[in-house]
Amino acid sequence: MTAGPGVDPAVPPSGTGCVECDAAGGWWLHLRRCARCGHIGCCDSSPEQHASRHAADTGHPIVQSFEPGEDWFWNYRERDYYSGPRLADPQSRPAEQSVPGPRDRVPSDWRSKVH
Repeated sequence: MTAGPGVDPAVPPSGTGCVECDAAGGWWLHLRRCARCGHIGCCDSSPEQHASRHAADTGHPIVQSFEPGEDWFWNYRERDYYSGPRLADPQSRPAEQSVPGPRDRVPSDWRSKVH
């Protein structure tokens, strides 16, 4: 499989959690990794939906799940799955990281706050 436009398999992820949620003290349900620049953002079921916002703001439409055991890609522009190459390690958030996470920032009523 070769890298298509908008995918850079050599770029590592930006960290182990959503960049914007970490900066603001927020929390997320699941994580997505930008296949072009490595930005880690929270999924559309999370309260802030930073991954799709990053895609819209930057024009980087392709993300890969950053969850352990998942390797699927999604193209926000096409609203469809994408067949992408293996990206630079690590392939997911740490397996011991809670879902939702991070554990110490997740409100007790989190289920009422997800989309």
